[in-house]
Amino acid sequence: MDNAFDTIATAAPFDTAKLDRLMDEAGLDILIATSRHNVQYLLGGYRFFFFDVMEAIGTSRYLPVFVYQKGHPENSIYIGNRMEKFEHELGRIWTPLVETGSWGTIDAMALAIDHVRKLGGTAKRVGIEAGFLPADARDHLLAGLGNLEFREAHFTLERLRAVKSPAELDLIREASVRVVDAMMATFKACDPGMSKNDVVARLRREEQERDLVFEYCLIAGGKSHNRAPSNQRLEEGDVISIDSGGNYRGYIGDLSRMGILGEPDAELRELLQEIEDIQQVSRRVIRPGAMGGDIITAGEAAVKSSPHRAVLDFTAHGIGLVSHEAPRLTATGPVPYVPYDAGRPLERGMVISIETALLHPARGYIKLEDTLIVTEAGWEAPGDHGREWNSSRLMT
Repeated sequence: MDNAFDTIATAAPFDTAKLDRLMDEAGLDILIATSRHNVQYLLGGYRFFFFDVMEAIGTSRYLPVFVYQKGHPENSIYIGNRMEKFEHELGRIWTPLVETGSWGTIDAMALAIDHVRKLGGTAKRVGIEAGFLPADARDHLLAGLGNLEFREAHFTLERLRAVKSPAELDLIREASVRVVDAMMATFKACDPGMSKNDVVARLRREEQERDLVFEYCLIAGGKSHNRAPSNQRLEEGDVISIDSGGNYRGYIGDLSRMGILGEPDAELRELLQEIEDIQQVSRRVIRPGAMGGDIITAGEAAVKSSPHRAVLDFTAHGIGLVSHEAPRLTATGPVPYVPYDAGRPLERGMVISIETALLHPARGYIKLEDTLIVTEAGWEAPGDHGREWNSSRLMT
C-alpha cells in the first residue's frame, strides 16, 4: 500500500481543537514535544529515515522538536537535523515554520527557545516530555525560559493519540497482518535441532522482507517458560511460542502465535482452545460506549472459571505508535499505570491488544495475543489468522 501520509499537507494533520482542549485541561499554553513517536504523530506520520534506528551522532544525539502554541497552529514549528532539508524540499513537513539547523540536543533546544520567545503573548506554562528530554537539553530549556512554568505533557499527548485516524488504522492493519504472516512463514521453516536464536533470526528476515522494522521477539520453546532468545535447541514435539513486535511506518504490530515441531496431541489442542475461549470472551464486550474495564472484567472472570486459573495470565492494553498506550485499562498488567480508561467508554478508532498466556508446568508456555480495533459494529481483528497450532508438517 502507499504511505497514507506521503502527501504535502496544507493544514495540521491532527485535531487541533482536541489538542487545544486537552492543553486547556492541563493548563498548558505551549507544547514542546521531543519524543520521536509524538513528533511523528504531530507531523502526520513523517519520521526522518536517517535516524529511524540510531539516535547517537558525533558527540550528541538526534533530537526532533515540535513546538505548538495553543489556539495557533499557524505558529507551529518543526526543528530537525540539517539533513532534513532534503525532506523539507519534498514537502513532507507540514508546519508553517521549519528549522533544519541542528545536529545535537543543545542547538535543537536553542532553536526551540528562540521560537517560544518570538511567540510572546501571555504564555506562562509549557508542556514538556520529561521522559524523552535529555538532561542537557532540559537544563538549557530551563535556563533559557526560566520565567515560564514547565509541566509534564505525556498524558496530554497520549490522549490526543488515543483514537486513531483511518490512515493510522490502515497502518495498524498492515502491521498486524504482516507480523502474523512472518510468524507463519517462520513456523513453516522450523526443524528439530534449530536453536531459539535460529528461529528469531528467521523471523527477523521474514519481517524485514515484509517491509517491517523488526523490534523484538519473545520466544519460548519446549517445557521452558523462559522467553529470551538463546542457544536452547528445539527437539521433536516441542511447542514454540513466538510473541513479536514488527514496526510498519511507525505503528506496532504486536501479536503472539503458537507452533509445534510435530503434531499437537489432544491435551495441547485443549490447552490452546482454553486460551482461545478466554480471548473470545474478552472480545465480546468490545464496542463503542462499553467501559474499558469491562474487557479486563470479562477476561479475568473467564480465567477464574478455568481449571488452569493458577497458571493463566490475562491482560489487555492500548497499542499504536507505542506498544502500551491509551486506552489504559488495568493497574495490574505487566506495565503498571493508573487505569484511567477503566471507567470510561471505549471509542471507535481505539486499538487494544488482548493477551492470554498459560504457563503449563509440563507442556510449556502457550499464548495468544491479538489486536482489536474498536468499530461502530463492535470490533475488527486484523491479523486474526494462524490461531491454531502451526507446524511445517501441518502447513501447505
